[in-house]
Amino acid sequence: MLSGSCLCNGVQYEIKGELGDIMQCHCQKCRKANGSAFATNAAIPTTAFALLKGKELLAEYESTPGVFRVFCKQCASPLYSRRPHMPELLRLRIGTLDTKIEGKPSSHIFVGSKAEWHEICDDIPQYEERPVV
Repeated sequence: MLSGSCLCNGVQYEIKGELGDIMQCHCQKCRKANGSAFATNAAIPTTAFALLKGKELLAEYESTPGVFRVFCKQCASPLYSRRPHMPELLRLRIGTLDTKIEGKPSSHIFVGSKAEWHEICDDIPQYEERPVV
């Protein structure tokens, strides 16, 4: 089991299960939502996610039609994104995990729109957009 929280600790959650592939997304919307060169996300089954505390602190923003970014409205920590057309999955912002994990990023996605000031310095696969699996 994994646990996580937002910056102010007002939202706490746990995940019963494994993380999916960890991806570093370099798209402009992830950069803006996280205030950094990329967001590090992992897909998880919606059924594995349990909110323990802070439901009243959750807010969401539809950044793209059909993509909702969920965050703490008290401290603004990005927590996950959801897509109503894919109700079985959430994309967790793994920087909010409190539990240490063994997994490492498996790919960089949307590098075609990465920040010009950021240099990718590892050898994991890079994709111009999101790879189709």
